[in-house]
Amino acid sequence: MTDKDPLRTYHGKRDFGRTREPRGRSGGGDDRPRFVVQIHDASTMHFDFRLQVGGVLKSWSVPKGPSTDPGDKRLAVPTEDHPLEYEEFEGVIPEGQYGGGTVIVWDHGTYRPLSHDRRGRPVPFDEALARGHATFRLDGSKLRGEYALTRFRGGTSDSDGGEAWLLVKTRDDAARKAGRSTPDPRRARSVRTGRTLHQVAAEAQEAAGER
Repeated sequence: MTDKDPLRTYHGKRDFGRTREPRGRSGGGDDRPRFVVQIHDASTMHFDFRLQVGGVLKSWSVPKGPSTDPGDKRLAVPTEDHPLEYEEFEGVIPEGQYGGGTVIVWDHGTYRPLSHDRRGRPVPFDEALARGHATFRLDGSKLRGEYALTRFRGGTSDSDGGEAWLLVKTRDDAARKAGRSTPDPRRARSVRTGRTLHQVAAEAQEAAGER
């Protein structure tokens, strides 16, 4: 049975009396689906890759971040659906809360689904993901061109390894060679505010001290 509330897990993991993350709700969004890549300095540094599918942001944790080099195959581990408002979230999740740590919006923009069946007919993006392979073209400030998400392990829990995907850049005009293909998360700057992780954390600490 399909869960009528796709954000049930998201809400259940958070205390919105403490975290400033958006409570959000599923639904809405415009005709051009959005994507966002956030850098998250939590217990381990990683990138969160999110694609608007229907009324939520389908999300994957990408430890090494997306690459513009088609030779890189980046592990992408599914996480819970997030509300569309999360695209704009930047700040510090309090210690003790789920995902506690600093978040910046590294890139965001729109994307275009490209998946087709063997006869060349377009496949709805949610159906392509359910089948385990989806292709799409990103139009962001930093990431552009065609990418693919491919499921290579379909586990359902940590005991069996859990579900896992690969995020891979397609060879096109937006591809780049190794050496410039992946951002340094410590030096990367927010596409929204121009701040680094360190600056966001420092400003949050200063603001807390003024209260």
